[in-house]
Amino acid sequence: MIYKIEKKESAESIFANWQETLIWSCLQGVMGHIYANDMENPTSAMAILGDFCFFAGTPDKELIAYKPEWCKQDFIIGVPQNDQWAGLLEDYYGDKAKQVVRYAIKKEPDIFDKSKLNDIVESLPSEYTIKMIDEELFNYCRNEEWCRDLVSQFADYQIYSKIGLGVVILKDGVPVSGASSYSAYLDGIEIEIDTKKEYRRKGLALVCGARLILECLDRGLYPSWDAQNLWSVALAEKLGYHFDYTYNAYEIQDY
Repeated sequence: MIYKIEKKESAESIFANWQETLIWSCLQGVMGHIYANDMENPTSAMAILGDFCFFAGTPDKELIAYKPEWCKQDFIIGVPQNDQWAGLLEDYYGDKAKQVVRYAIKKEPDIFDKSKLNDIVESLPSEYTIKMIDEELFNYCRNEEWCRDLVSQFADYQIYSKIGLGVVILKDGVPVSGASSYSAYLDGIEIEIDTKKEYRRKGLALVCGARLILECLDRGLYPSWDAQNLWSVALAEKLGYHFDYTYNAYEIQDY
């Protein structure tokens, strides 16, 4: 049997030392869910939030195969704690699971140069404007495929306004780039950055990232960053972050 864990502290030791804010969001009860093989004394657990599912503890095939009833998506990124979990993911999903490399970025609260970040924001060309995501922009992002992930993990603007945070760059009043909280935890956010295809390679993502980091610092929040690719690593480094390590994940279709 697989159980939804309400007493999140029972699963904390299983995810110990995993520096991943999406897991923290689940354990803290801010966003996401924890499922495990026992309600009181689990030895295997998974944390699921948005497109991500993290597997930890004693490798368990039943947990690998489990899909919550509320989960309607057919795509998930499975992140194994170790090679044994990775083997189970490969065995169970077969060709549906594509192994990919992701890039962890160090979590260093005191490394940001506010002056440099302000200079980046000020470099935005005059034909663009930058604005915090309000209710109107939240609803706009929800309905546009290119920027949906800026707000997609928040059920409505009321929740987003309480625990989320984001900015967009507009051209002629229409959003063309943005940086926002993919998710939130008690002490910060996980950053999501997206730019409309025809406006890429213009430095807009850099400006959005700088503005969002400054907003986080002003509010006492940590702007966590995890990179899907080397482009994202390079962008993070321009903003002051440092690369930590690579890790394997599995993009699972027909989840």
